[in-house]
Amino acid sequence: MKRVLIADPIEESAVAKIKAAGLEVVVRNAEKDGPIEKQIKGFDCVVVRSATKITKEVIDAADKLKLVVRAGVGLDNVDKKAADAKGVVVQNTPEAPTVSVAEMVFSLMLSLARNITQADSSMKAGRWDKKKLSGTELWQKTIGIVGLGRIGMEVGKRAKAFGMNVLAYDVIDIGKACKEIGAKKADLNTILEKADYITLHVPMLPQTKGMIAEKELKKMKKTAFLINTARGGVVDEKALLDALNAGLIAGAGLDVFENEPPTDWQLVKHPKVVAAPHLSSSTEEGQVRIGELTVQKVINGLK
Repeated sequence: MKRVLIADPIEESAVAKIKAAGLEVVVRNAEKDGPIEKQIKGFDCVVVRSATKITKEVIDAADKLKLVVRAGVGLDNVDKKAADAKGVVVQNTPEAPTVSVAEMVFSLMLSLARNITQADSSMKAGRWDKKKLSGTELWQKTIGIVGLGRIGMEVGKRAKAFGMNVLAYDVIDIGKACKEIGAKKADLNTILEKADYITLHVPMLPQTKGMIAEKELKKMKKTAFLINTARGGVVDEKALLDALNAGLIAGAGLDVFENEPPTDWQLVKHPKVVAAPHLSSSTEEGQVRIGELTVQKVINGLK
């Protein structure tokens, strides 16, 4: 019987379906089970979310591993090069949380535009700050989408519904995608200079690490907002904090951070930041889709 290690929590219904397919399932307890390098032996497949790191050491320690399934989008916690070298297949479920993440982008944008978090906290403190908390509309504002993949496309569709002007940038040809959603193709500099909202949807790669740093932030409008629901490392957090303190940009909506949870909370606590603890894909519907797709990848992959 093939064995599957569930290293990070997934929906219980998904675990049940994997068992029902005739596979032996072990759900890992990170606190009690020790290093995963010592636990991985004897398993044909390991399922992870974002917490567990499948490093070269883990892959080298495995003796039967054939498949790594990342239940979610990014693969930055899996050493794919090491996996490829040992013939271990790596799969993920990028299509599952698309709508959830796209909607989170607008949650952050609307919170920033209408000062929702400040309004709520002031009301709970017994203050009526009506005049102080006047906001702005999204209508006719320009959104710059950096990375026009599945999520970027869904953000673009929703932006058009809000009556926004949509600019999009990617390193691949996005002409067809732009035409489909009514976006205008632009280079990164144009987006930095013209967008009222810049939303990031790129994977965490060596070439995207720190892609939004001091130089890029200085090119943005002083009235512009930065939204990051991709990966924390694509934004230089120190440069962003400095930009906010200097008034170079109006604010930021952040759901991802270089360290999760953050080790330095200055950026999170900044009054111009709306922050969330990596909640973009944390919807009931998104988690069900992730679970269902994970089941498919595990069962089909081990066939």
